[in-house]
Amino acid sequence: MYQGFYNLTSGMLTQQRRLNVVSNNMVNVQTAGYKKDTMTQKTFQEEMLVRTGKYNKDNPSDLTTTSKIVTAEQTYTNYDQGAFEQTDDIYDFAIGGNGWFSIQTTAGTRYTRDGSFSVDSEGYLELNGLGRVLGSDDQPIQIPTENFTVDSAGNILVNTSAAALETGKPGDNTAETTTETATQPESYGQIKLVDFQDLTQLHKEDNGLYSTNQAATVVNGANGTQLMWTMLEKANVDLVDEMTLMISSQRALQGAAQMLKMYDTVMAKASSDVGKL
Repeated sequence: MYQGFYNLTSGMLTQQRRLNVVSNNMVNVQTAGYKKDTMTQKTFQEEMLVRTGKYNKDNPSDLTTTSKIVTAEQTYTNYDQGAFEQTDDIYDFAIGGNGWFSIQTTAGTRYTRDGSFSVDSEGYLELNGLGRVLGSDDQPIQIPTENFTVDSAGNILVNTSAAALETGKPGDNTAETTTETATQPESYGQIKLVDFQDLTQLHKEDNGLYSTNQAATVVNGANGTQLMWTMLEKANVDLVDEMTLMISSQRALQGAAQMLKMYDTVMAKASSDVGKL
């Protein structure tokens, strides 16, 4: 009878942990670049049930295996690409294909798929006050003007006025002189896109940031990876699936709690009423 306490209590704890994961996914359904988590569970301390004779204990026969505890095994992250949303904001970026943005934080370089950037007071491209965006030269990117475009390789191009071009003959004071303004693209840097050999070694931190000890490989324009300007990658969370999983976990948690109360009542009767006989 005591085994029921192990089964039910461990089940309640496991379902509570699952609900924590599901609720975190639902909270971040509108977070750009968010990757959903999934928790798996396993049984713990499996034992073999054996049948023996009442008087003769020879030749026992195996019946089945049983486990006393269900526990969380691991929480893994789904890195599948989310859908894209057109925002028309000049500081919004999304990565098509494999790749991560590099962010310079106080704790070191961190990586993210969240491209909802802005500029700080000094004109540097940053992520929500968490750190500055690094360029291909591993230096923060400064954009002092809003008159720029970004290509699929991450190059930030600014149209600047070139020197005025005068037409006419040198030394000819009578010739009419006209001034033409020519423009040429000037680069303010390239947003660095990197990828890793083993995504399972990425450590998920707060605010959509990831850390790893792996060496980063630059993937700008390689293997179909491209930067998409004025767009954001939406979270890869299916709200319907998360709602279904949440309801299932809540019912399992409530059922285990009710059964645990029944066990407690039976044990109270066994220790009080039956003990008087």
